[in-house]
Amino acid sequence: MSGGKEYVCVMKLHDDVSESKIREIAEEFQGDIYQKPPLRSSVKKALRTRSIYYIDILEVDKRYVLLRVGCQAGTYIRKLVHDMGEVLGSGAHMRELRRTRVGPFSEDRGLTTLRDLAEVVGAYKAGDEKILKSIVQPVEEAIALIPKVWIRDTAVNAICHGADLALPGIVSLNSGIEVDDLVAIFTLKGELVALGKALMTSEEILEREKGIAVKTERVIMKPDTYPKAWK
Repeated sequence: MSGGKEYVCVMKLHDDVSESKIREIAEEFQGDIYQKPPLRSSVKKALRTRSIYYIDILEVDKRYVLLRVGCQAGTYIRKLVHDMGEVLGSGAHMRELRRTRVGPFSEDRGLTTLRDLAEVVGAYKAGDEKILKSIVQPVEEAIALIPKVWIRDTAVNAICHGADLALPGIVSLNSGIEVDDLVAIFTLKGELVALGKALMTSEEILEREKGIAVKTERVIMKPDTYPKAWK
């Protein structure tokens, strides 16, 4: 939910504007911007900051502009289009919108139709598991952008039973982890064990010898997949 998003949208200008000016203003809207959610939204109508990673002008056809926008989660594209129209001096509104990426998932990788899915499920029930595995992605793909901690085999089953992750159980980790960050706990084989909240930064985890590093919040792996290693 908190991963970056990408959209392709059609902006319709309310007056004629040169393509060079459209491209110039699009560049000005890249970076951190202030945005107040539109009236027809489910969140509080308070001014907030959102990051626009890029705005690519794909095509300009008279008053229609095709845009690709990469942005922080929680950005309202129709409000972005409206604000761009205000700065252009012509006014503008959004005609069409399609989300093309969310976090690690994009429309050009790993997507399948419901019809194809139904067919492979039928094949799976008939005993053919290989085709289903080619379509259904492993859960590890969903947390590709979440900071990771790799733990010893001897710590896995304790985590699966709800224990918090103590420092002695950690083998390696990503840099840049901050307190309260969501982190993914992995086995040394790359299997997702659980999700948790960091109680220490990456630097503190590396420097200290004792203490709880991650509070386990959601266990993914089935208990007893790894052998019990505590008395």
